[in-house]
Amino acid sequence: MTTTTTAVTLPPGPTAPRAVQGAYALTQPLRGMRRLKERYGDAFTVNVPIFGNAVVISDPAEIKQLFTSGPDLVDNLEVNLGRVLGPHSMFALAGDEHKRQRKLLVPPFHGRRLAAYEKIVEEETLRELESWPDGKAFATLPSMMRITLNAILRAVFGAEGAEFAALRELLPPFVTLGSRLAVAPISKKGRFNPWRRFERMRREYDAIVDRLIAKARVEEKDDVLSMMLQTRYDDGSGLSRDEIADQLLTLLTAGHETTATTLAWAVERLRRHPALLEELKNGDGKLLDATILEVQRTRPVIDLTARQVKQDGYRLGRWTLPKGYAVLVSIALIHDDDAVFPHAATFDPHRFAGARPDLYQWIPFGGGTRRCLGAAFATMEMTVVLRTLLRDFDLVPTAERGERWHSRGVAYAPAKGGRAIVRRRNTGGAA
Repeated sequence: MTTTTTAVTLPPGPTAPRAVQGAYALTQPLRGMRRLKERYGDAFTVNVPIFGNAVVISDPAEIKQLFTSGPDLVDNLEVNLGRVLGPHSMFALAGDEHKRQRKLLVPPFHGRRLAAYEKIVEEETLRELESWPDGKAFATLPSMMRITLNAILRAVFGAEGAEFAALRELLPPFVTLGSRLAVAPISKKGRFNPWRRFERMRREYDAIVDRLIAKARVEEKDDVLSMMLQTRYDDGSGLSRDEIADQLLTLLTAGHETTATTLAWAVERLRRHPALLEELKNGDGKLLDATILEVQRTRPVIDLTARQVKQDGYRLGRWTLPKGYAVLVSIALIHDDDAVFPHAATFDPHRFAGARPDLYQWIPFGGGTRRCLGAAFATMEMTVVLRTLLRDFDLVPTAERGERWHSRGVAYAPAKGGRAIVRRRNTGGAA
């Protein structure tokens, strides 16, 4: 079957001007997607700022075809997160260069390396849990942010120091601002705009990383930065300073906020399912794994993963798309589809008991050759944090309605920060 043809066939969609559609997308992101699906079906055409002309899909077969199409047909968006993470970030690279760098960056976050990071994550979790109030309501998202930030900093740079402390202070506002700028159609022109502040913070980050690289070149350590300095392309050359700086920023940001937000959602979901909490008290690791999968299905913190058409007449399922169009996969829409996940509106981790999800249908990490590089690290991190929390604390259930979705820019968080009331168990542990 050919994958290209000449006639263009697009799904239906709204005809309002781009600015109007953009305002709707910004003010009604998730609800708007669901309404568009109700009106136009599981594929529709939109015209919005940043993406421009785009087709949104949520059909499993079309998503699988998109994820398995080669870079000659579809590849990275021309406008992407490289705007905030740098031109050498994995989010910015395309084609052979993306494949080349991805091959170098996979080893530090897979296999036996994960076992070494588990201890770091547990130590940071125990440290943070010591501050949790007993019997008083509080938002867990700030705690999860500190755990994941400290864990990724230690994994990337090793032992703490002055630069570690500087990055710990700089990164939270840096990530927050960058996340908002990534989805806002704000020009970089003009003296007074948010990009100026972002660029000042980026220069501060670069200066810190330069000092860390200089130290790593003379010290023998077993952290991600040291591995990046030692790794080599097939031709024997190494990563440049700019490549290292951009990739480190990608690891620090992408491996921090999204994982913390999912953990806050996990707390929010568990408190509203007391029977599940009781089941988890016996330390059932398989049920905990299934719970994490179901949290990511029902509360994906990123709603869209995207490609851009590189050839005229790209045939995608029922549609034939012109060159330059973006294809946006709505993660929430396929995760909410009863035909894919029966009784999709029901939070039920048992649906994953004894079975791994189809990675073309369960897609919180995206898919295909651009699937999140740190997916295994994030899964390990969530497992360790929740296992430690459920071992040392009882989460007090609640009959309150679920927290609404709140956009933090790129990620969607629980509006009240994943509020919890906990009772400390007398375990004799450090927590």
